[in-house]
Amino acid sequence: MEETRKKRIFSGIQPTNTPHLGNYLGALRNWHRLQEEYDCAYSIVDLHSITVRQDPVKLRAQIKESYALLLAMGIDPDKSIVFVQGHNPAHAQLSWILSCYTQFGELSRMTQFKDKSQKHPENINAGLFTYPVLMAADILLYQADLVPVGIDQKQHLELTRNIAERFNNLYGETFIVPEPYITKSVEKIMSLADPAKKMSKSDENPNATVTVLDDRDTIMRKFRRAVTDSGCEVRRGEGKEGIENLMSVYGAVTEKTFEEIEKEFEGKGYGDFKAAVGEAVADSLLPMREEYKRIIADKAYLERCMKEGAEKAFAASRRTLRKVNKKVGFIDL
Repeated sequence: MEETRKKRIFSGIQPTNTPHLGNYLGALRNWHRLQEEYDCAYSIVDLHSITVRQDPVKLRAQIKESYALLLAMGIDPDKSIVFVQGHNPAHAQLSWILSCYTQFGELSRMTQFKDKSQKHPENINAGLFTYPVLMAADILLYQADLVPVGIDQKQHLELTRNIAERFNNLYGETFIVPEPYITKSVEKIMSLADPAKKMSKSDENPNATVTVLDDRDTIMRKFRRAVTDSGCEVRRGEGKEGIENLMSVYGAVTEKTFEEIEKEFEGKGYGDFKAAVGEAVADSLLPMREEYKRIIADKAYLERCMKEGAEKAFAASRRTLRKVNKKVGFIDL
């Protein structure tokens, strides 16, 4: 009896700064669970990172650190394709071809291009403009059925679908048109210094963001300093955005509902609650942090995994690229 093909999921992470708690709770911690049900391809998207100027020495270190983190989070290189995007030249090749099937007007409407152009007015480069085409190539190259996306990437995935459908209409069925993968909703994790804005890797306030590699003392200090209101009751309500954010974090790591949290801390103050949130977060991140230390110290193992991941990525993408080359009229040797 023919084995049913598992649906493929593709997802990537940029190697710029250490992922923060919001990244982890919202997406990354689910990646290792997905590999039990799906055929997963996970990539460190280093090519995407250079739309903003990077320190080459720092970037090389961050690529290795990001790769080690994926393994430390439980992603198994024997079950999933875990690779560095730049190690497979097919991404850049397919991106160029797809850019010739993407309209200028489509790219000019991308809100992320507008946002990043405002943030980096001194470096509005062509790569920043064509970034969504490379993202489309990442996804379509592996014939991904599903793509986990946050709200800031939904527009890019829609463009990917448009490109795939346009190419398929011109040349016949070539690409699987990917669907968004919607994970179980986790309340958006906000800044600990300003609960009105999202937690961000680029926040200049070091107390605003908890990274997945912060040690216990650092985590506890950041939560103790978290901005709340002038009240003392641990409950949701108008004007209690800070305490509600902490409740979201506590609920995400303990799997408790808001009602259960309110009951647990009834009669207790913010100090007790902040300490409990800090302890819960530190405990949940400890196994990953310890595994990361082990992996990053084993250079031979890390490099072997990267090499094998690159070979698997190339093998998984080669058929798609050859098919595309043939359909557009290129000669494949």
